[in-house]
Amino acid sequence: MRSHEIFQRISPALAAQIFTFMQTEQKPVYKAAIQGLANHRNLRGVFIERKPPVERFPWMQTALARSVSDSLASHFLQAWLLGANKEMLCDFLDGLEVKHDDDGTVEELPAAPPKEKIAAAVSKLLEKYPAETVAVYLHAFRDMDSTVQWPALNEILAEEPRLKL
Repeated sequence: MRSHEIFQRISPALAAQIFTFMQTEQKPVYKAAIQGLANHRNLRGVFIERKPPVERFPWMQTALARSVSDSLASHFLQAWLLGANKEMLCDFLDGLEVKHDDDGTVEELPAAPPKEKIAAAVSKLLEKYPAETVAVYLHAFRDMDSTVQWPALNEILAEEPRLKL
């Protein structure tokens, strides 16, 4: 699932949570995203920024859900995941025994771990974090590096109903 497809499927409530976090904690990324989305529609960024959040956030979700916005959507999701969800990222990587930095970034992903190990790490995430947030992370994680394929993660995403977006 590509990043723009994630924005097609997440709830408006989670989208608003993402946008609110980005607006308050990641201002440069937020402003750049608004400008990029506005450019795609031949609008000025200030036109979008002046809308109240109740209008701006649904507009942004719709704009990020378009295939032309996939790279913006990907950058936006990565910034949100690394900014607002470091603990969840680290918990997942710890469950897989993957070495990572304090913020949950990994230099190089290992070969695919066994399905049992991935399933156990995913179960712990689902116990501790909202299912929709976990689903967004795992779908984004899977598509983050196209050179690394983890078929077991694909199976878990397909089998576990709480991970459906």
